Amino acid sequence: MHRISMTAILIVACFAACSDSSRVGKADKGIVRVAVIGGMTMTGLWNEVTKMFEAESGYKIEVVATGPRPLLAMAMREGKADLLTMHSGDITTDVVAEGYGINIRPWAHNDLVIIGPPSDPAGIKGMKDGAEALRRIAEQKANFVDFRGNGPREVCHKLWRKAGILPEGPWFLKDESGEHLGVAAFAESHNAYTVVGRMPILFKKKKSKSMEIMVQGDPDMQRPYIVMEANPRKFPNANHAGARALSDFLVSDEVQQFLPEFGAAEYGGIPLFHPLKARQRR
Repeated sequence: MHRISMTAILIVACFAACSDSSRVGKADKGIVRVAVIGGMTMTGLWNEVTKMFEAESGYKIEVVATGPRPLLAMAMREGKADLLTMHSGDITTDVVAEGYGINIRPWAHNDLVIIGPPSDPAGIKGMKDGAEALRRIAEQKANFVDFRGNGPREVCHKLWRKAGILPEGPWFLKDESGEHLGVAAFAESHNAYTVVGRMPILFKKKKSKSMEIMVQGDPDMQRPYIVMEANPRKFPNANHAGARALSDFLVSDEVQQFLPEFGAAEYGGIPLFHPLKARQRR
């Protein structure tokens, strides 16, 4: 089992261009510049994937940006990255619509979870159905913070619709944390539940003293990551062959079969990253 690194990793690895998405062929050496969402470097996933790629290629990967989505989108818009991978959403749609990126494809998912205070006023701890957990929260009128982050909000809207509930009332609280990582502490101060990414909780990136994961493991609470390549019309000097090779590798069987193994043993049998939904149903 691969060990997980707790720090963001800037890495160099080798890879090559290939039109067959299941394998990577040999190619002339070259550098492919990548912008990678921070969770993938923080956990060490990107390091492991590129080491796998190195064994089959002759390219080098250079991480030019890692961190939050706006930083990565800027790297692509400024022509600093040949390939970009991060959560899907309005930002990724805009980058493609504006002509900076092409060939956008999903290749992995991460988990969101419901966290809450140890007292668990709605009695949802251990549940695996996010919609049913929100239904119970609403029935008990237990405090719930509507996290303003795009990913958690999108997942919450889906779960509320599935539960058949339009949340309203004094128990349904607006997120007034003032910062992306402060929502857990804000919920904690109101003895409330909220939905956040699982990895920031596991890696203690969300600021709180006692908040616990209450509900996890629901496929409806997964969020996709996409990969895109620099548009050759906008950036003729980008490494398009190398970017396409890496993009193909990420959706290959080799990587898709590796994702469920990564981090699962260390974190309660639930992997940090999940393969494409079609692969999960096999």
